[in-house]
Amino acid sequence: MKIFKFVLVLLVMAANLVFVPPSWADAPKTPKYATNPDYIEVTQALNTLRTAKDAPNLAETYTPEQLQQKISQLEFQKYTLETGKPWGQCRNETGKTLAVYGPKGKKAASSTYENALYFLADGQTTKHKWDCDGIYLPSDIKATDLRTTDRPSEELTGGLAVKIVDGTQVVARANPDTGAVEFNVPTAKVFQPGDANWFVPDVTQAYIDTQVPNAPTEEND
Repeated sequence: MKIFKFVLVLLVMAANLVFVPPSWADAPKTPKYATNPDYIEVTQALNTLRTAKDAPNLAETYTPEQLQQKISQLEFQKYTLETGKPWGQCRNETGKTLAVYGPKGKKAASSTYENALYFLADGQTTKHKWDCDGIYLPSDIKATDLRTTDRPSEELTGGLAVKIVDGTQVVARANPDTGAVEFNVPTAKVFQPGDANWFVPDVTQAYIDTQVPNAPTEEND
């Protein structure tokens, strides 16, 4: 009798496994991009602009057209983060050596900074799947700032770091008339020294040009 009961219990348990799906089977999975700091920041900025269209301080900062443009840009960044690759890519078309930020290698493993600074030769693109976090702007170079999260575009003077959004390929070009660095897509944020745990030195473009290019590239893969 005991053996019969034991077998019956096993049969019931087996039937439950076959016919009753486990409670976690239908539980929605959190997409990987949802924990990406860039995604969280873009989403928060987008929600802020959407809910504060009529705020007096925004009305003083943006025209209605500029505000809508900022919202549209953030929406596109959010879509890119949701559907694109979890890494960024940088291309240099400035005619000079470009300093870019990327993952720390073995030599920089002991560094306290979040990432490391590399040098990208003119006409080259950072390697596929190598996460280019941003671009360094030397102290004597100007750039058109295309930020989307806090204020209208303006001309910036280095040294500072320009952060890019994962899933995008940023192309840096030199304006033939002004010499200012321009970007093909809106940048995520601009860091002054001390704003983030990034190494933002105070050096000129001439100094950057003396460095041997060492960023992993598509061309040298």
